[in-house]
Amino acid sequence: MSFILHGLGVSTGIAIGRAMLMSHATLEVSHLTLAPRLVDKEIARFDAAVAAVKQELVQMREHAEHAPAELGAFIDIHTMFLEDNELVGKPREIIRERRCNAEWALVQQMEHLVGQFEEFDDPYLRERRFDVIQVVERVIKELLGHPGRASLKAGKQTKEESLIVVAHDLSPADTIAFKDHRFASFITDVGGATSHTAILARSMAIPAVLGLENARALIRDGEQLIVDGLRGVVIVNPDARVLDEYRLRAEQIELERTKLRQLRSASTQTIDGVEIALHANIELPGDVPDALDDGAEGIGLFRTEFLFLNRGDMPDEQEQFEAYKKVVKGMAGRPVTIRTFDLGADKDLKPEATAGDRVKTNPALGRRAIRLSLAEPKMFQTQLRAILRASRFGPIKLLIPMLAHAHEIDQTLAAVEQAKSSLRGEKIAFDEHIQIGGMIEIPAAALAVGIFLRRLDFLSIGTNDLIQYTLAIDRSDEQVAALYDPLHPAVLMLLAHTISSAEKAGVPVSVCGEMAGDPKLTRLLLGMGLRIFSMHPSQILKVKSRVLKSELAELAPNVRKMLRLDEPARLREALEKLNA
Repeated sequence: MSFILHGLGVSTGIAIGRAMLMSHATLEVSHLTLAPRLVDKEIARFDAAVAAVKQELVQMREHAEHAPAELGAFIDIHTMFLEDNELVGKPREIIRERRCNAEWALVQQMEHLVGQFEEFDDPYLRERRFDVIQVVERVIKELLGHPGRASLKAGKQTKEESLIVVAHDLSPADTIAFKDHRFASFITDVGGATSHTAILARSMAIPAVLGLENARALIRDGEQLIVDGLRGVVIVNPDARVLDEYRLRAEQIELERTKLRQLRSASTQTIDGVEIALHANIELPGDVPDALDDGAEGIGLFRTEFLFLNRGDMPDEQEQFEAYKKVVKGMAGRPVTIRTFDLGADKDLKPEATAGDRVKTNPALGRRAIRLSLAEPKMFQTQLRAILRASRFGPIKLLIPMLAHAHEIDQTLAAVEQAKSSLRGEKIAFDEHIQIGGMIEIPAAALAVGIFLRRLDFLSIGTNDLIQYTLAIDRSDEQVAALYDPLHPAVLMLLAHTISSAEKAGVPVSVCGEMAGDPKLTRLLLGMGLRIFSMHPSQILKVKSRVLKSELAELAPNVRKMLRLDEPARLREALEKLNA
């Protein structure tokens, strides 16, 4: 029987193949009460399991030299979890206090930590709850006597190139094996656009659909599948007509990909000779080689949050400096825009607080990003000093997230000057004229953009949050995610106003949200006056192709007419004509 599953397409392309089910351990464990004399032995058993898993991860890290850099980074995250007292220390206390078995104690603490991660506003941080679950699952496998990766069940006669991995979830420990394999695709029940599975899929350039909920339970081993990573669709047991249609589309995509690779060395300019800058968004220092391979002319957004994740302590100045320096040197003279960390502010809510104690706040509207940095001056100074020190090795721009008020800019500039002064006092070299810019991702900032243009060297529009805040939609909430619309008239007006205001003031402005990497929107943004795009490296050549076929003299008047429309249907119709 043929049927269709809908999920989140996180890596575009089409894969056609046979399902290969990945088994996974259950976290539903028994609750046993131990005799007092057995408690110490149970803690020792727990410690031995943690040590064994940690050693496995160390070995995997050693063998990950040729795997995507993202994969090694997530293995490092899992290793850090196994050294975190919140995950491995608390279960020992639970075992001793409640005289229970290690498996049950570990799951109790896991559920507590997962609840905390679910309250983060930042989608990248929220996705880390899956890492917690995966680490715990691995330790439980060890405790139950079933260590190692989840097993892959595939027929011996089947070629890897035609296999599609079907799993509830994939951990770095599971996917490390992929570096020696050529699977066509993978699909999972859970995961989002910022999960390690999504990042891995994009780095491997294979189609992937996540968040399918029940794929692992509904799909049988060996069934034929079509994975459409663009539309987020999985077709199970397609009929001959659908199969032929997708085979043709897959051939066309491969042909297009080959053609795009020929554009890597071409100058990025429109038909009428206007130069356009295409930069890359990165999350890890290891992303730099891929960015360069895809033709990035700079780093438009380096999300430094990764350095702050899943740790019991703050990375010190030297550790941060080494990370920033690695990116700058890797880009070999190309500009690197480093955004100060953008973390949520829900950490000060006590997990044990009940609904009766206080109304649960929305962390998206709380103390996050620059608000948190200014509230934690010591932490902020550590990061600013590290960034400034790295600026002596290449052109760095400093980007401040979530600005809304003039006083936030003034306080930030004062903090930067304080960091500079301390480095001067220590005779440490840095770029005295480092450029400082601000993220425009709050409607208030877009509407009052003059405040920022008068104080900053450049602007970067974060369309993901700008759309979310403008439309009052949490993109991670599947109940309202369909209402997330980049073509909403209000969103387009805010974008156009920001870009035109920056142009009049002579201040460079870029777009670094998902809109920048969507080829369907490239001509719209060009017509608005955008000249600097920053996106996931895998999207650069697609956008470049669209730029090379665009003529600004023709686009600008058409886009101005388009911006006067306020009916969604007419806007989409106008966009289609723009891309014709």
